[in-house]
Amino acid sequence: MGIFSRFSDIVNANLNALLDKAEDPQKMVRLIIQEMEDTLVEVRSVSAKTLAEKKELTRQLTRLESEVEEWNKRAELAISKEREDLARSALVEKNKLLDAIESITKEIERIDLQVERLSGEIGQLQEKLSDAKARQKSIVMRERTVSSRLNVKRTLDSSKVDDALMKFDRYEAKIDDLESQVDAYDLGKRSLADEFRALENESQVDAELEALKSRVNQTGEKAKAPKNKS
Repeated sequence: MGIFSRFSDIVNANLNALLDKAEDPQKMVRLIIQEMEDTLVEVRSVSAKTLAEKKELTRQLTRLESEVEEWNKRAELAISKEREDLARSALVEKNKLLDAIESITKEIERIDLQVERLSGEIGQLQEKLSDAKARQKSIVMRERTVSSRLNVKRTLDSSKVDDALMKFDRYEAKIDDLESQVDAYDLGKRSLADEFRALENESQVDAELEALKSRVNQTGEKAKAPKNKS
């Protein structure tokens, strides 16, 4: 059994409700589209047969109307020949034909209503089919996007990322250790700039030392000098 049991079920179906209940919306919308397309083919075939039936009934109606006219002429002829019995029989046949014409006319009216209803429902189904196809494209794009996001989430949440970060930390620690070893080799080694700075500092210290000696000597000499008596 298909998704829909009757054509009216498809026309009246709420596509959003069907997709909300579906475990696999993409698969569901494919099935709906296939069911709609199959139903359109079937309904158009039925419509074609119904229209062909109407044409046949219309031809029968035209023929019966001609026969009614013929039996009416025969009845008139029988009366003109004073054959009332034949005229009565002709009228009986005419009335039979009129009953058949009434029945065929009602059948044609029924067919017209059926074709009109089918035509309206086909229009509705075509609109729903277009909507379903548009939804199908949207669902496919959404599924791809969600799948990509899910893959990213899975990757971020997996232990592989943490392992990789731990490896980076270990590599950085090794590099720090190597840099420390390089710095250790440079300890105690003086560059040319360091040598000149040392000389400059030494000259400055010598100058300060000489100045200090001079001040001390001057202070000692003043202490030894005799004081004037008044």
